[in-house]
Amino acid sequence: MNELLSPFDGLLERLATPEAIKAIETGASPAAMWRDLDESGFLDALVDEAHGGSGLALADVEPLIAAAGARAVPLPIAETMVARALIAAAGIAAPRGPIAIAGSAQAGQTVPLGLVAEHVLLDTGTTLVLAARDDLTPAVTGVHRDLAARITWDGAPQGLSVARPDHGLRPIAAVLRATLIAGAAARLTEQTTAYANDRVQFGKPIGKQQALQQQLAVMAEDMIAARIAAQLGCAAGLTVSPLQAAVAKATASALAPRIANTAHAVHGAIGISEEFALQLLTRRLHEWRLADGSEGYWTAVLGGARLADPAPSVDWVRARVFA
Repeated sequence: MNELLSPFDGLLERLATPEAIKAIETGASPAAMWRDLDESGFLDALVDEAHGGSGLALADVEPLIAAAGARAVPLPIAETMVARALIAAAGIAAPRGPIAIAGSAQAGQTVPLGLVAEHVLLDTGTTLVLAARDDLTPAVTGVHRDLAARITWDGAPQGLSVARPDHGLRPIAAVLRATLIAGAAARLTEQTTAYANDRVQFGKPIGKQQALQQQLAVMAEDMIAARIAAQLGCAAGLTVSPLQAAVAKATASALAPRIANTAHAVHGAIGISEEFALQLLTRRLHEWRLADGSEGYWTAVLGGARLADPAPSVDWVRARVFA
């Protein structure tokens, strides 16, 4: 989907500047940014053609979701793409505003980008409920400039009912987070390598030092591993199973802190300054690592399923994970 990626990334580069991201994080309205994103048509990429969308598969839009991660976009682009597809499949007109995703009906859960969403698509375990944010009670998480929200409500969640995918929303959401991690990892690797080649100490670029070259080589390996994991998860589409999601999310989440740590180690003191854009990506890596299940959660899912099946491991992986 390179023919889609170039114009989409160009749009994000124009809209999601570091200054615009920081403004939204500190309370500015995201309405203008969202309007331009909505009018572009990209948000309907997963909606079937019969309902006015492009009818693309999740694997087709994986590069677009990764691009949103690479640009640290402070709006739920990937979540809205998925939500609109599920809502349209139910024969319901989707709202045009940003939609966040909540993988369970547990009150108090942290919903990424819940503070800037107009609706939240909640998984009750039997159906999906599209609830207006005004009918919920979002609260800040307390994390610096975090746009996630702790969502609570009185009684049962109220809103439009939408058919629930076979495995619910959490596996889909986990794959989205893995893809965002992969995109941010790619951008950080590019930025960190460029900085190492430009920063001169003792008469030569610091990137000439063997120790830094080793760090950058490992960082590149981690970035590629995260990308492959995300692509494998997206290949299963919106019917992704918990085990397929587990491989994608556990891999990407485990790599996220190491990638962030290397980026800061190479950049040194400037990397932790608020004025420098590096922190926009590294903060999100840490957030996405935990969102919709950390590597600890998903490796437990994967390990529990493996231990419950007597089949040989290779046969089990082929049949249950990569079928």
